Amino acid sequence: MQTVLRKLDQQDYETVWREMQTFTEDRDKDTADEIWIVEHPAVYTLGLNGKREHLLTNNNIPVVETDRGGQVTYHGSGQLVVYLLLDIQRLNLGVRRVVTLLEQAMINTLAQYGIKAIAKPDAPGVYVADKKIGSVGIRVKKGCCYHGLSLNNNMDLMPFNDINTCGYPDLAVTQLADLGVKIETYELAVPVVHQILQAINLEKK
Repeated sequence: MQTVLRKLDQQDYETVWREMQTFTEDRDKDTADEIWIVEHPAVYTLGLNGKREHLLTNNNIPVVETDRGGQVTYHGSGQLVVYLLLDIQRLNLGVRRVVTLLEQAMINTLAQYGIKAIAKPDAPGVYVADKKIGSVGIRVKKGCCYHGLSLNNNMDLMPFNDINTCGYPDLAVTQLADLGVKIETYELAVPVVHQILQAINLEKK
């Protein structure tokens, strides 16, 4: 069964989140998996474990309490967001494996641009020289996952200064543009999604 790709361009976070919930609720064992590629206007999202104390300043950026794992993060224009709507039961994937798959997709993509990145077992996400460049958060319901990854490409990073990113005080962030890579976000989506599809197809074998 082919994985369906959907390019959503820029869309409001809450709208897309509710659509993911509906898709997951309505799907059955014959529903094809989907990958959604999107950018969001400026928004902070609080995961299920998110604490409002990690929002350090009221800067008029909206805050959405969402149902993914993890703490607080920021989404904005110029950041690649890829949502994974998979039947992980059908694929025989555990939650940790999905997180690793997403982290590795970002690491492999960054390597193609000459950027050495790593994942940290105690702090999900992807890091370049101790600065966070990519985040991961998923939710599993009915044996299916939704949410996914965000990868900082060419965006205003200032709003990260007003939060404890992912719940960590003083965690610095970076992006491809600051590491000498200038690329459109829709172009960056191509190798990231390719890496994800490659990993999923390997799991099917």
